[in-house]
Amino acid sequence: MENYNMSRNTTFYALGLSYKKADATIRGKFSLDAKAQSILLMQAEAEGIESLIVTSTCNRTEIYGFANHPYELIKLLCENSQGSVPEFQEVAYIYKNQEAINHMFRVGTGLDSQILGDFEIISQIKNAFNQSKSYGLVNTFMERLVNSVIQASKKIKTDTEISSGATSVSFASVQYIIKNVEDIANKNILLFGTGKIGRNTCENLVKHTKHEQITLINRTKDKAEKLAEKLDLVVKDYSDLQLELQKADVLVVATGAQNPTVDKAILNLKKPLLILDLSIPKNVNENVTEIEGVTLIHMDHLSQMTDETLENRKKHIPAAEVIIEEIKDEFKTWTKGRKFAPTINALKAKLNDIKNSELDFQSKKIADFNEEQAEIISNRIIQKITTHFANHLKDENTMVDESIEWIEKVFKIEALVK
Repeated sequence: MENYNMSRNTTFYALGLSYKKADATIRGKFSLDAKAQSILLMQAEAEGIESLIVTSTCNRTEIYGFANHPYELIKLLCENSQGSVPEFQEVAYIYKNQEAINHMFRVGTGLDSQILGDFEIISQIKNAFNQSKSYGLVNTFMERLVNSVIQASKKIKTDTEISSGATSVSFASVQYIIKNVEDIANKNILLFGTGKIGRNTCENLVKHTKHEQITLINRTKDKAEKLAEKLDLVVKDYSDLQLELQKADVLVVATGAQNPTVDKAILNLKKPLLILDLSIPKNVNENVTEIEGVTLIHMDHLSQMTDETLENRKKHIPAAEVIIEEIKDEFKTWTKGRKFAPTINALKAKLNDIKNSELDFQSKKIADFNEEQAEIISNRIIQKITTHFANHLKDENTMVDESIEWIEKVFKIEALVK
């Protein structure tokens, strides 16, 4: 497969794991919080990685970067998470060169999301890019690629209806509550964790249930108070968690903790409790199901809920794919141009050397030699020759690497390029 890396010594890889093969437990092991991502980037810089970005969301953890071998990137991931290499090998995917580029486009445009058309991931890619840039881990190729993916994402969101209708994990959780909890208007709902998913869920609960019996708890109380003020809800201290759990009919957990924050030990229940765990890693210990009356639902189950909205979105996949191909072709043309530009410049310099040598020879040999006219004619010929080579290298059917190697060999300009 054609190598569009713009790097002769390393290969561009996309590797990681997602909801497709890795369940929530395994995804939790490989998840990287902000601190772990920073350490990973520092390690990558220290180990001489040319360019790299890393994303970690509820649905996937991925690294896009340059390496001599994918194990260099796998090692970074495993050493900075709770996951092991054997576990990675069981559920992971590794793409290189054009396949890696294709993968980033599909991920960044929501076509590979657990819920089709969910554009949340593009903001994660932007953040990952900015973080890597601050560590000096973004080369020209990566910057152009990420910008192209962002461009495709915006165009698909604007020009298609693939993200139309309300559907997300937070929306699905509210739909589940409405369908499975009788008399929801008179039930107590406790939301533990007010991160992005927690906030969205809370807003959806208020919007779709007109519910006033929602209580918020967050480790950092001021974050919960800001949301409560906006939605006119009740906030309790983190120290009140056990007491509020006894009052709750529905518990929605959406914290960013790396270990379970709710388990059997803190549940002293007097009535049935539905628990929705919307966190990665899981924040509710499976042992809660040992208590009679407790139902535990994880986000993976909610993400599988398909409805008319999702079915309608599928109709817009072909239009989205056309947009991706257009922008991807532009990127491919750019990478080809960047790759062969040094060779074309070196070829032009070589031909100019030949021209200068020949003009010098002829000026001494031929009386009344018109050097100015010969210069003009020679330059035009050189321009036409190099344009022919450039057009050949731009052709989509051209194997650029092989052609560059051939040109360098024939004209003995390899040293000039490298």
